Amino acid sequence: MESGASDTSRVIRLEETGSRESEGKVPAARLRVAGITPFTTIDFPGKLSAVAFLQGCPWRCVYCQNPWMQPAEFSPELEHDSWEKLESLLMRRKGLLDGVVFSGGEPTVDPALPDAVRRVKDMGFAVGLHTGGIIPKRLGEILPLIDWVGLDVKAPPTDAELYDRVTGRPHSAAHFLESFKLIQASGVKFECRTTAHPDYLPEEKLLELARWLREEGVDTFALQIYRRPMGTLFSPFPAVGSDYPSEEAIALLKGYFPHFIERRNDR
Repeated sequence: MESGASDTSRVIRLEETGSRESEGKVPAARLRVAGITPFTTIDFPGKLSAVAFLQGCPWRCVYCQNPWMQPAEFSPELEHDSWEKLESLLMRRKGLLDGVVFSGGEPTVDPALPDAVRRVKDMGFAVGLHTGGIIPKRLGEILPLIDWVGLDVKAPPTDAELYDRVTGRPHSAAHFLESFKLIQASGVKFECRTTAHPDYLPEEKLLELARWLREEGVDTFALQIYRRPMGTLFSPFPAVGSDYPSEEAIALLKGYFPHFIERRNDR
C-alpha cells in the first residue's frame, strides 16, 4: 500500500510541475533526454529528423510502448542521453537534417522544453511534437514555435470514463480536449493518431472516436494497430488479428478523412 501511495504522489507532483506557471525560464541544459534517434524519415511528415525522447509521463496508458520513460526521474539502471548530446548531434548534422521531434514519455511535462524548442529553432531546424495533450498550458506556450504536431487520441473524447481507463488517470479527456482546441486554433499542421486494440477500444468505439474527429474537421488520422513493446517478452494484450478493424470499418475510416493512414506491424 505504501509503495502504491508513493507512486501516486510522484505522479501528482509530476502533473503539478507540468501544469503550473513557470516561475522562471528553465534552461534547455536541464532537459531530461531519455534517448535520441539520430535519423528518421517516419516521425515528422516530409522531414528528415532526429527524435529526442523526454523522460516522464503522468499517464499510465494500458498499451504504453515506453514504460521506462514514465517516471519523472531516470532509472539508475538505464543509460540516458542529454541536451548536450542532442545539441552536439544537431550541430554536426546541419544541412543534413530538416527537423527535430520532441517525443516521450510526454514532452510537455518537462519545464525545460520551451527553451529547448527555442534553441532548436534558432539553429535553423523545424520542430515537431508528439503529445497526448497532457499539459495544455505548456503546449500553448510552445505552439507558436512548433511546425507540426502528432496528437495522440486515446479514446472517444466524449467518453470520459473510457478515456480515463485507457490513460489510467482521471480527467484525461478534459486535458486532451483543451489541448486539441489550442492546436486547432493555432493553425499548426497536425495529425491525430490512435493506438488501437479491440480489448480496450472495440470497433464501435474506434468508429465513435473517428466520427468525432471528422465532425471537428480533422483531415489526417493515423490508425496505429497495437504491437508488443520492443525488447519485452510479456505483452498485456494478445496480438491483433487481421480482422481488426473489419474491412467495413476501414472503408468507413477512409471515407471520413482526406488523409487516412493505417500503421500495422504484426510482430
